[in-house]
Amino acid sequence: MTDGIALDIDSPLDEPRLVTETGIDARVAAIVAPPLADLGFRLVRVKISGRDGCTLQIMAERADGTFTVNDCELASKAIAPVLDVEDPIDRAYNLEMSSPGIDRPLVRVTDFSRWAGHLAKVEMEVPVEGRKRFKGVIEGVEGQNAILRRDDAAKDETARSSLPIADIGEARLILTDQLIREALRRAKAAGRAPDDADEAPPSDDGHNDGASPARKPKPRRT
Repeated sequence: MTDGIALDIDSPLDEPRLVTETGIDARVAAIVAPPLADLGFRLVRVKISGRDGCTLQIMAERADGTFTVNDCELASKAIAPVLDVEDPIDRAYNLEMSSPGIDRPLVRVTDFSRWAGHLAKVEMEVPVEGRKRFKGVIEGVEGQNAILRRDDAAKDETARSSLPIADIGEARLILTDQLIREALRRAKAAGRAPDDADEAPPSDDGHNDGASPARKPKPRRT
């Protein structure tokens, strides 16, 4: 990695997510993960929101962390028919397929290794050290724990926190110039970004995504 922060980390396609969904989101995740894997992609996150009436957002990526516009379209075409058959959502919705974005969610052990040296914010499902919210620089992974050096630690506190990844409710990178440069460097190295790219296009949810969402309205059933 540039600036001597970390090396690129190999991550198998079938590496399990430790940060997962609940409820209907979890049901959708179970439905879409297999067809994504058949295409060489892996699921990052499923989120159903009330945006535009109802939006089903599915984030996916290749094992190297990249996901192009073409990948987005291919994945959307593969999972839309499966969702229509399984029908997990009881109302009309828009299907939005996208990459994780630069300020991406962190859901696997190797996510915390791959992005060591960068700022992240973490919200725990189970408190650690008497708190649920953490913000700081990722130092890496020890076993199944993410190591975070808090940027708000008082002088009499230990800044280094060990956070069980399976107990994380949500974690994501914080957008910085350094993170943007590194994300683009990795995309170029993987052959999935133009050599003259200097910034990623914003997605419609405000994140620098690099892949335009493909939407499919689901007919309202009667």
